[in-house]
Amino acid sequence: MNHLIKLIIFSFFFTFAAAQYGVDNYSKTFQDSSRSNRNILTEIYYPVPLQGEDMLSLDGQFPIILFGHGFLINWDTYQNLWDEFVPKGYIMVFPRTESGLNTDHQQFGWDLQFLVTKIQEEGDSNSSPIYNLVNNNTALMGHSMGGGASFLAADSLCVNNNNQLKTIIGLAVAESSSNGVSSIASALNVTIPALIISGSQDGVTPQGVHQLPIYNNLNSNYKTFISILGGGHCYFGNPNFFCDLGESASSNGISISRVEQQQVTFDFLNSWLDFTLKDDCEQQALFQDSLVNSNRIAYNQFHLQNPVASIEDDEGVLIATAIGIGYQWYLNDSVITNANNISYVPIVSGEYTVEVFFSNGCPTLSDSYNFSYQLSNDKELLPTSFLMHQNYPNPFNPSTIIRYNLPYDELVNINIYDVKGTIIKSLINTNQEAGNRSIVWDATNNTGQPVSAGLYIYTIQVGGFRQSRKMVLVK
Repeated sequence: MNHLIKLIIFSFFFTFAAAQYGVDNYSKTFQDSSRSNRNILTEIYYPVPLQGEDMLSLDGQFPIILFGHGFLINWDTYQNLWDEFVPKGYIMVFPRTESGLNTDHQQFGWDLQFLVTKIQEEGDSNSSPIYNLVNNNTALMGHSMGGGASFLAADSLCVNNNNQLKTIIGLAVAESSSNGVSSIASALNVTIPALIISGSQDGVTPQGVHQLPIYNNLNSNYKTFISILGGGHCYFGNPNFFCDLGESASSNGISISRVEQQQVTFDFLNSWLDFTLKDDCEQQALFQDSLVNSNRIAYNQFHLQNPVASIEDDEGVLIATAIGIGYQWYLNDSVITNANNISYVPIVSGEYTVEVFFSNGCPTLSDSYNFSYQLSNDKELLPTSFLMHQNYPNPFNPSTIIRYNLPYDELVNINIYDVKGTIIKSLINTNQEAGNRSIVWDATNNTGQPVSAGLYIYTIQVGGFRQSRKMVLVK
């Protein structure tokens, strides 16, 4: 059996084994009432049970990949993408607008932006084929012009704190600059994890003019630029007459095949999507490992990693120094039930660690802290008087810890005031048990909006006890 036949058979069985789901699709025209009922014809590809299985085999809900096509490139040119991702548990959405010669990149960006929310509504409709199948997590992805339009869409979504958009991915992304807009300028407002993949020999949208300026402007704490060595512009999709014609006239030195370029692309995209949309931190580690060890790419990356906490012992109270959105304490590598605050009061000796969770990225685990419990200190574990400590850190950005001591059970009221004496945030107004307590203020007001930098006053009221301290928010 010759090598080519072996390769085809291996690829067939590997693809079959990797497929968790079948693929189905439907078309729907959505209307954007804010733009004179603009019609947005859209193709939706979604997972279905494999042959012989029933609907129960559909495991939960599926993240969304919203894809923008390139200039004069039909959506079906990207069948290689939905064949790759939908069987692995993603829903892919392709708007078919702006497909002619006279394209409006801003309108295309608005189409993508509109569909981010509209597809969520589609998943809530019991008449939709994807009813109850839509996960909140969404990626914007696009090729060439569609990549540029994706950055125009992400600009507004990030500024307005959209909670669905988790990542943006550009394939040979082009600067979109019609009607006064600019993908390069829009990148300044994009703060979500971002991945740009380019071919090193792309003459249609050269890296130095298109992808690198966008990458450099990104304000994401996790952004990666990958250049596929010997790759071109059009090889991210299947053959297309207009794209391939433009490539032949402008690109030189392409030294890999379309299959090879797509293989490299999928190696990185599968890990990136599983990490950003499915919260799989093992895939993040795999992505990083592939970056370092692959000889098929060159790359740039800025990755502001989440902090690793150390543990401070404050008179028998263990405090995590890193501020996150959640905590889990461990004793001798075993979970401590209900120990989910930034501080913990140990009652036995042993090795303590704390895992800190973040809104963007994977949790981190502290080094262990050896705590020795002394029986003579029993009475010191409960405070003997009311006290509110100075917040930590101070000054702070974006959040700070307020610690306080309660000698007995009581109604606790903690408020944040601005310098004019106006209540900005009511942090606590509830009965609490005696002990050493703490709470995190994330510099938002009672409506959840970020407050401006400046001086603030925090006050605790417990029965007849009242105490105030000052803190400074910097930005």
